[in-house]
Amino acid sequence: MKDLLEIREEIDRIDGQMIELYEKRMECTAQVAEYKISTGKKIFDKEREQAKLEKAESLASNTFNKRSVRELFEHIMSMSRKRQYQILTEQGLTKKPDFICEDKLDFTKARVVFQGVEGAYSEAAMKEFFGSDTDSFHVETWRDAMEAIKNGEADYAVLPIENSSAGSVRENYDLLVEYDHCIVGEQIIKIEHVLLGLPEAELSDIDQVYSHPQALMQCSKILEEHRDWEKISLKNTAVSAKKVKEDGKKNQAAIASKLTAELYGLKILKENLSNNADNYTRFIIVTGKHVFEKDAKKVSICFEIPHQSGSLYQMISHFIFNGINMTKIESRPIQGKNWEYRFFIDIEGNLNDGAVQNALNGLSEETSKLKILGNY
Repeated sequence: MKDLLEIREEIDRIDGQMIELYEKRMECTAQVAEYKISTGKKIFDKEREQAKLEKAESLASNTFNKRSVRELFEHIMSMSRKRQYQILTEQGLTKKPDFICEDKLDFTKARVVFQGVEGAYSEAAMKEFFGSDTDSFHVETWRDAMEAIKNGEADYAVLPIENSSAGSVRENYDLLVEYDHCIVGEQIIKIEHVLLGLPEAELSDIDQVYSHPQALMQCSKILEEHRDWEKISLKNTAVSAKKVKEDGKKNQAAIASKLTAELYGLKILKENLSNNADNYTRFIIVTGKHVFEKDAKKVSICFEIPHQSGSLYQMISHFIFNGINMTKIESRPIQGKNWEYRFFIDIEGNLNDGAVQNALNGLSEETSKLKILGNY
């Protein structure tokens, strides 16, 4: 039996041979890219790759090797495609995203829409981003806000997209796919929920609590302690506070912000309701124009992929190869396709970056319905 040192030396020799052969293969890959450029053929040839994988698998001697050889060649061919996409980008032959780069976006004189009523957290995010004197109006639903942009009634909309405690606002992810709007900014604000009732009410009077579903989730611990309270979802925290004021019933309370207490003349019955003391919500700023600033640092995209083993990894590998940091991934079911999902991803970068363009070019070839949601 060979000792361990001898075995390792043999592995090192084999690895060296593999690297040499790999580099020769990549030289051929570059030649393939040049050919495809001259003939206009697409880089990704799925039928050719499947045939190649089946042939490579058939040459292996046992079940384990068949599976591992297939996986090995999937990676090799994936790297070959990435090199070909890189060559296309280097030669300026990739289709650039349909976005206009501007030195600086001008948010002055903008008309902004938010969902809810006065005192909503969306209004607070809007004032933080645009300023307190912004020309704004509010609508009943998030869809109404998107429609306001579509119909030219507003230049921008402020939408919650993610909370640090309750997670993503899923409806707004779906709306980003449905509407041809673009994210141009984001604003993070701290969420400090309090329990509001009528001036004459006491905590012991309460048996009905109104709030937005996200706020109810963010305050689930305190609500579990009061299981006798009926939890009722409304479209907005501020709408909930307004309802308590208008109904005038001592048994009703709302989970909302301190600002709404001042606006609607309500009494704070209990503070610090959030499960997480560091409770923050990220809002996105959406517009109907496909624009971005030259120093934008985050790109949001979404895409659909085949429901098969390894397909998501193959897509994410485009970021790895191009040295791009992925900061978030989210999935949403695709309507009409049971158990198939659309993926939403945030990456660091700018649409003018060659690495970002290279990754997006690869994704556009290998995914279905790739959509750039914004660069901000």
